[in-house]
Amino acid sequence: MIDPQNREICPTLDEIGAYIRNPLFQNLCGRLQKDYRCREKIEFSACGWEPGWNVKFRKSGKTLCTVYPRESFFRIMIVIGPKEKDAATALLSDCSSRLKDIYNETREGNGQRWLMIDLEDPDSLYKDVLRLIHIRSGKDLLKQKTNH
Repeated sequence: MIDPQNREICPTLDEIGAYIRNPLFQNLCGRLQKDYRCREKIEFSACGWEPGWNVKFRKSGKTLCTVYPRESFFRIMIVIGPKEKDAATALLSDCSSRLKDIYNETREGNGQRWLMIDLEDPDSLYKDVLRLIHIRSGKDLLKQKTNH
């Protein structure tokens, strides 16, 4: 079993999955690898906000999301920056009330919102997260630019 606060021993992705004990984590990892061909990077963060081991999913030098392991669930951070803001705002009307609350309660700073979302169940919030990651990937943004 991993100790998420022990910076001396870097866990593997499988060990993190065993610690979380939630199939939603494996599902998310598989989707990100299949849909975006992104690589995971396991890092230890000493920041006061979310200290401990985390998993960053990166594509072309850009972090699509960061996962913070917890026992039986995980917290995911998705940064909505200036490039994603319009698409994310448009998506909100079709999202769960939980995501709308998270989005509206997250203060914007330097043109960004750092959304922290706890995922436990494969419910509508998980689907909303996948849609935000898709926006973050830039695929929709590229379509919008070519349509204009």
